[in-house]
Amino acid sequence: MSGHSKWSTIKREKGAADAKRSKVWTKLVKEITIAARLGGGDPAGNPRLRRAIDAGRAANMPNENLGRAIKKGTGELEGQAYEEILYEGVGPSGALFVMEIMTDNRNRTAAEVRRIFEKKGGAMGVSGSSTWAFAQKGVLRLPADGSSEEQLFDVAVGAGADDVQLEGEHWVVVTPREQLDTVRDALEKAKITGVAGGLEFLATTPKVVSGDDAKLLLALYEALDDNDDVQNVYADFELDESDLAELA
Repeated sequence: MSGHSKWSTIKREKGAADAKRSKVWTKLVKEITIAARLGGGDPAGNPRLRRAIDAGRAANMPNENLGRAIKKGTGELEGQAYEEILYEGVGPSGALFVMEIMTDNRNRTAAEVRRIFEKKGGAMGVSGSSTWAFAQKGVLRLPADGSSEEQLFDVAVGAGADDVQLEGEHWVVVTPREQLDTVRDALEKAKITGVAGGLEFLATTPKVVSGDDAKLLLALYEALDDNDDVQNVYADFELDESDLAELA
């Protein structure tokens, strides 16, 4: 699948129940809050909020936390005002990075992200310096044991999906940006459960890296991903088969 990172899928599966759960919840609360602020608190009429709630449930967030985040977004409860920003940068070996940011302090976050790049051998970029190498697509993930390959292809591709692949313990369905919710609805109507996902930046021509370059880039990726204000990190590098096997 062009632009989709198998190593990030492995890392996601490894980290699903680790000590970073509280950090994951913090990021999900931000997404739910902004989604409710922009599109209202009813998930039936707010696809972004519905996706965020599903992600929260997949991360085992209590309903109380979900409800509180929605109310902060709609103004029923007092909460911080977050803004969304897209940062770009370049890492070792010329690998390109795109980061989705949610912050209540733009200057603080910019300084922190710039410092991470500098410490890890990279540099922040200007607008457009990295995004040209990516396409924004819909990406849905669902448990591998929840449906057959034939059923998934029939439903997902029939509803407009571009591609379906098995990665680790999950099916990954890639859709055009505008077809994300159409494909998601089709999967749910077909009684295919456990569907979660959203819009992601996928590299159009991934670079394959190995050895020391791979270690440096993974270290940069992890440092960025660990920052509370960085919601999502996307990169245009892929690990070669030996490094991928070691990570798995």
